[in-house]
Amino acid sequence: MWRSISKNLKIIIISSVLLVGILLYSVLRSESVNITTKEYQEIVTSDMIKRVLINEPYLYLYTSDKEYKIAKELVDIKLLAQRYPVAYIEESLPIIDIFLLLFITIFALYIVSILRKNQERNEEILVGSKEESQQILSHNITPQISTINFSDVAGVEEVKEELEEVIDFLRYPLKYREFDIRLPKGVLLVGPPGVGKTMIAKAVAGEAGVPFFYQSAASFVHIYVGMGAKRVSELFSRAKEMAPSIIFIDEIDAVGKRRGGSNSDERDATLNQLLTEIDGFEESSGVMVIAATNKIEVLDEALLRAGRFDRRIHISLPNFKERCSTLELYLREKQHRVDIPKIAQMTIGFNSAALATLINEAALYALRLQKSLIETSDIEAVKDKVLMGKHKIKTFSKQEQEIQACYQAAKAVSATWLEVDYEKIGLISSNFIPHNDEILSKTLLENQLKVLLAGRIATKRKYGELFTNAKEDLHQAKLLSHQIIEEFMMSDAYFSNPAQAEELLQTASSEVGSLLSKLDEAFKRVEVYLHEHESITSQETKKILDEVF
Repeated sequence: MWRSISKNLKIIIISSVLLVGILLYSVLRSESVNITTKEYQEIVTSDMIKRVLINEPYLYLYTSDKEYKIAKELVDIKLLAQRYPVAYIEESLPIIDIFLLLFITIFALYIVSILRKNQERNEEILVGSKEESQQILSHNITPQISTINFSDVAGVEEVKEELEEVIDFLRYPLKYREFDIRLPKGVLLVGPPGVGKTMIAKAVAGEAGVPFFYQSAASFVHIYVGMGAKRVSELFSRAKEMAPSIIFIDEIDAVGKRRGGSNSDERDATLNQLLTEIDGFEESSGVMVIAATNKIEVLDEALLRAGRFDRRIHISLPNFKERCSTLELYLREKQHRVDIPKIAQMTIGFNSAALATLINEAALYALRLQKSLIETSDIEAVKDKVLMGKHKIKTFSKQEQEIQACYQAAKAVSATWLEVDYEKIGLISSNFIPHNDEILSKTLLENQLKVLLAGRIATKRKYGELFTNAKEDLHQAKLLSHQIIEEFMMSDAYFSNPAQAEELLQTASSEVGSLLSKLDEAFKRVEVYLHEHESITSQETKKILDEVF
């Protein structure tokens, strides 16, 4: 009967038997338990290890009754070798491994023989697939081991509470499997730039003690169709190998924008692959996807549907209490004598990154002055530099300084008289305190409008000219007048028109002109003060007004 079978069929049967044998051997051999870095530390310190073996890409730990494995790049080999002898599998291959390699070689020869004899076209496809696989393998994706914990991240207490379950799941996945609890496959961090989204993701990985795969979504997009999808597939495959693990995709809107329109085929293909990969692993796989964006409104609906990024955590700019805790964190390792509540009050609108830069610039400033510690005055001195970059007053000519002193003095006097809050007004900048999430009156908004117009009116009255330094304030005044009429509907008419906004601006100009005439003496004193000191606070302006009136 065996003789009646064709030669090709015999080859297929023999190859199949060899393949089954190899698979059985692999299954029987794969009894190793995949462990996290935290579990690895516990096993190493327990003195139960009998043998250590390295077989790329894993390191194997053998105790008297169990076998554990962990990714080689997560372990300090030199430190481990000081405690236990470490052997490489290349040093002494077991006899059974030699036979296995021999069988694999024979199997490969049979397959190549069939392909060469039967179909040359299939050989080209095989070679192409082989080259493609080598390209994927050559792109080495290595995880990070996060040393950041929640104690290193301040001002996001509510976010920490929402992520505690994710951390617990990554630490003890078996507990959730036993109770048949389904956790979200993905967590989407939504917030403006600089609020610490990446730091939060690293802190989650650090708290859970799992590998952390960082990837910017922009790096997925290539000019060659299919390359982005290939990299997504490779990233998820690597993360599954090293589970439990975290994949963090920064700026996911770069690849996750709504499909269609001006989107490219490559971006669409990459997004489709990303959706497929997220759907492809179970909640119990031990892989958690965390993504960050500041443009959730542009994301594709398929990315946000149930079963993908189920948990969305919104991170806003820090409030007063959160700014205090963030400043305390950044000053923790520095010698200082800083009034933290005062600085927190001064930094409304600062994100975490801006606060970090502020403290660092203040430390450099104190060092240049040869101080031994950071003081509140050092932070005040560099605040404007952090906000808008370093400006040098000396670049103004003498006449320009006089014009600017006149312009800014009018704003300072009118703002103080009309009770429009500001911290400091200088020759370069005006630091008005923003009103966040407050119910604002029409009177308050109109007073702000008058302050924005005051400098233009004062310089025109003094020099009989209009100057370009009013450009930004005039632009803000137009926007504010439009808001008052169109958005806030603060007019007697229920239906508005552009003429009403123009009328509002003209009325405000006339009233602030009359106000500056009334406050002329105080205005001149503030103008001189500004020219000499380059800046003035609201308290200093009020003192001058009190002296005059």
